[in-house]
Amino acid sequence: QVRLVESGGGLAQAGGSLTLSCAASGSIFSRCAVGWFRQAPGKQRELVAAIGSGGNIKYVDSVKGRFTISRDNAKKMGYLQMDSLKPEDTAVYYCAADLSDKALVAGGRFVRYWGQGTQVTVSS
Repeated sequence: QVRLVESGGGLAQAGGSLTLSCAASGSIFSRCAVGWFRQAPGKQRELVAAIGSGGNIKYVDSVKGRFTISRDNAKKMGYLQMDSLKPEDTAVYYCAADLSDKALVAGGRFVRYWGQGTQVTVSS
């Protein structure tokens, strides 16, 4: 069992930065892939970034070069550093984890562990 708690959301101006953190509990965290999803009003949930248990990383094209995903297994933490923020980054961001990398990249439908979400709002 893994419990995830996000923090670090809030309001930022376009061009600014925010760092999201995901605190995990549970002994299997280090074996899980960790991802960040987002959902904006009226839009489908999308995978923003994911990092596998082995460290392989994937980003959605719209955030490449601006966002950085990382993890610290010893601290059971996941992070999403968001730079050069744009108004279109406004969404609720969710931390997610699963023993299967494929569950994250497949859109999240089969992801087993979710955080409660944190709002990110970027003003123009």
